[in-house]
Amino acid sequence: MVSMPLPTSSVNEPLIHSRIQTVRERIPAHVEIMAVSKGYSADHIRAAYQAGIRHFGESRVQEARQKQAELQDLSDIIWHLIGHLQTNKVKPALKQFAWIDSVDSLRLAKLLNQKAWELQLSPKLCLQVKLAPDPNKSGWSIAELLQSLPQLDQLLQVQISGLMTILPLGLDSEAALELFRKLVELADHIQRSGYEHLNLQTLSMGMSDDYPLAVEAGSNLIRLGRSLFADADLK
Repeated sequence: MVSMPLPTSSVNEPLIHSRIQTVRERIPAHVEIMAVSKGYSADHIRAAYQAGIRHFGESRVQEARQKQAELQDLSDIIWHLIGHLQTNKVKPALKQFAWIDSVDSLRLAKLLNQKAWELQLSPKLCLQVKLAPDPNKSGWSIAELLQSLPQLDQLLQVQISGLMTILPLGLDSEAALELFRKLVELADHIQRSGYEHLNLQTLSMGMSDDYPLAVEAGSNLIRLGRSLFADADLK
């Protein structure tokens, strides 16, 4: 029998592995790393997977579909949709992603619940909170989210599992840490408010530039793209 040659990777796998190990040495063991693979190839994802990463974040349904098809052999990948979800993409998103991390309105949450019921799926959702005014970011204000909680608690087909935030650009460390702590306090307040179907155990905050501050504040899911994958393509 003639053995087929193994496919060669287009990325510098040792570099990606080293970067992941460096991050792991800087964070507590309970903090999960999500590799933000939007804009990167299936080879980048496979290299991070080989280094132990299981959570991967994509921003576009169509871009993710091709990568997911190429990586069907990695059956325990947990796919997160982290970009803004248009209402006309809700059904395909539910079919492709176990987590929708960018649920930024009550309208979208209700639509996800309805379509998940039709598809007999039970996705996990993170509610995106905008902690400071930012015209470039979507999400609930704290006041809007608190007002929406009774209705969110009635969405039984989806699992509302956490909060997510993206900070405005240009904050100093003190201001960033204060906002991250505000999200932790918000999640704690909601947990203590007695809602039966809201279980906000996941705090998704912190990216390549600010994840140490997010972890200090209490993040347990950090989203890293550039710090893992930038300039890792083989020439």
